[in-house]
Amino acid sequence: MTTETTEKKYNSNVVFIGEKPFMNYVTGVVMQFTTQNSNEVIVKARGKFISRAVDVAEVASKRFLDSTVEVADIKIGSEDFTNKEGKNVRVSFIEITLKKK
Repeated sequence: MTTETTEKKYNSNVVFIGEKPFMNYVTGVVMQFTTQNSNEVIVKARGKFISRAVDVAEVASKRFLDSTVEVADIKIGSEDFTNKEGKNVRVSFIEITLKKK
């Protein structure tokens, strides 16, 4: 089971950023606030996808949700991760918490 699947299984208000098209993630965040009626959505990313997570949070909150959502918290750090080759590596992560105003 991938991390993305695990995250969604246990915490449905988390959007984990990866290789899918940018707008898929923006739509996911917007849908959490509109159709799922969530008060809070967490945008998570690791490594090279950190900048994409920032862009997703900004576009979703400023363009699609008309500033009805704000950044409530940002967490950064690093964690151990097993890559595709099976090596343990340390990778940076970001968690951006968006909350309804």
